[in-house]
Amino acid sequence: MTLPVRDQLKYWGVAMAIFAVVLWFLGDVLLPFVIGSAIAYFIDPVADRLERLGLSRVAATAVITIFALLLAVLLGLLVIPTLISQSIDLINIMPQLFQDLQTFVITHFPSLLVEGSSAREALNTIGAAIKERGPQLIESVLGSALSFLNIVVLLVVVPVVSVYMLLDWDRMIARIDFLLPREHAPTIRRLAGEIDETLAAFIRGMGTVSLILGTYYAIALMVVGLNFGLVVGVLAGLVTFIPYLGALIGGSLAIGLAMFQFWGDWTSIGLVAGVFVLGQVVEGNFLTPKLVGDSIGLHPVWLLLALSVFGALFGFIGMLVAVPVSAALGVLARFAVDQYLQSRLYSGESGQDAQ
Repeated sequence: MTLPVRDQLKYWGVAMAIFAVVLWFLGDVLLPFVIGSAIAYFIDPVADRLERLGLSRVAATAVITIFALLLAVLLGLLVIPTLISQSIDLINIMPQLFQDLQTFVITHFPSLLVEGSSAREALNTIGAAIKERGPQLIESVLGSALSFLNIVVLLVVVPVVSVYMLLDWDRMIARIDFLLPREHAPTIRRLAGEIDETLAAFIRGMGTVSLILGTYYAIALMVVGLNFGLVVGVLAGLVTFIPYLGALIGGSLAIGLAMFQFWGDWTSIGLVAGVFVLGQVVEGNFLTPKLVGDSIGLHPVWLLLALSVFGALFGFIGMLVAVPVSAALGVLARFAVDQYLQSRLYSGESGQDAQ
């Protein structure tokens, strides 16, 4: 006998409540497992491709693991130390940059910052806050990033979880499919397929776009000679997954730093701006259409809302699960709308009218 709709809603509601409570109380504990699962999901198509070439799942996982280890060693020796050093220097120099900006505005636009004006008071307040809290920020960031526990999590737990999840991914999916309620299994499979397509387009597609653009921005800005070019490029690449935000943040920061560093050398400033213009042209006309496609299903405003809400409720772990949860909710919302459009509630027909 079919379970009544009210009972089904009750059970699913209880399951969602349990998920939220677990996420709330165990967010820090679940962090390496969420990251490891995300990495496994990201590279699962590579393992599937290697299997189609004749390798077993174990051999495919071993090949990917060896390649990842070599890449991690290369990044650890060549990129990460420079990235950390530039990040520390940028945070330390921010108060001085702000002071230079204030001096520049006072010199060239004195009417904007007359003594006692609200604009000048606002700038003084912001400058004092940066000077006071800048060292606190760097100390807190370094304290959390360099703690022994976080090093163990990042260097040991996450890779181990990723390897095991990648090794057993297909079997886990098959087991979950076996446990689906038989009555709703076809519908759940269809919705899960749509969610997977959305996530694949967004996470894998935009992840690849972010990696390519971040590498391009970092290398191009360092070639131009911009100080902190590596940090700015990596930052711009990381936030590229939110359309236009990566170019806006990275471009504004890079051009602002270029104006301080190359003031009067308009060619160098133009080259810095040209780096981001070229990056946006390539992204909009080649990378995003080729790697992501047009049917992402995640509107930028919806994505920003999900990141803000989940980040505020569950912290960093919430921001990690915001994208898959928002993708799932988007698919479910479209499904609910389709069901509503096919219902008698929308058409206004009664049972006798439909006959």
